[in-house]
Amino acid sequence: MMVSTAVNPEINKSARVTTTKIVLMVEYDGTRYHGFQWQAGLPTIQKELETALKKLTGDSIRVIASSRTDAGVHAKGQVVSFRTKSTLPPSKFTSGLNYYLPADIAVRAAHRADDFFRVRGGALSREYNYYILNSPTRSPLQSRFAHLLSELLDIDAMNQASQDLIGQHDFISFASGIGGSLKNTVRQVYQAGVKRDGELIIFHIEANSFLPHQVRNIVGCLIRIGLGRMSQDEFHSIIESGKPGLAGPTAPSHGLCLMRVNYPHSFEGE
Repeated sequence: MMVSTAVNPEINKSARVTTTKIVLMVEYDGTRYHGFQWQAGLPTIQKELETALKKLTGDSIRVIASSRTDAGVHAKGQVVSFRTKSTLPPSKFTSGLNYYLPADIAVRAAHRADDFFRVRGGALSREYNYYILNSPTRSPLQSRFAHLLSELLDIDAMNQASQDLIGQHDFISFASGIGGSLKNTVRQVYQAGVKRDGELIIFHIEANSFLPHQVRNIVGCLIRIGLGRMSQDEFHSIIESGKPGLAGPTAPSHGLCLMRVNYPHSFEGE
């Protein structure tokens, strides 16, 4: 028996609509934003990207990010994806979006992706840096991107303690503001370390994913270790405790930057 699609014209209409998945590499200074994710009445990175896409394509487009950075957090290598009916080539998305975006957000590159690409679930790992300016005086040029600490930090002690983070652990002690929203708080950390570059101290960590405020709570503990106010054994006990809210204090957001998101394969170009 034949069934005519005429009884539902929307079937034919939707069948004619073809969309393309586009992936953006985005860099931003998060100082004046309330995080990546859209919030009613507040400036966010997502809102700016979607506003620029509307101006460029004429369509309302929802974007998805690989990592939902918090208020004040920066990104050098945020990855964002969306579907569009636009036939613009990737290079035009780069130049066009940068024309409409504010100066503190930039699209560094755009690529086509296949339909199976998942910007969040498909990521193998995320890499973050936390920057500390260990100096007796402030730096106007670095004040937006590094947390100022005047007391001298013991970098060797901080780096040694950070090695305890590597491996699979339940990091609930380093999470905050999650309530009962997360059923699984186990994460795999692939690398972690602290190094000094002049007056700048850099904590680098790579994991499959992160809990809310996890990196900043880790840094809060490492600072205490660097100041001699927490031992490595105490830090290790917090990691192994499985009890919420033990870590901290939470380091300020402006020192944190999403550096890179890693995927199994590189993106297809134009």
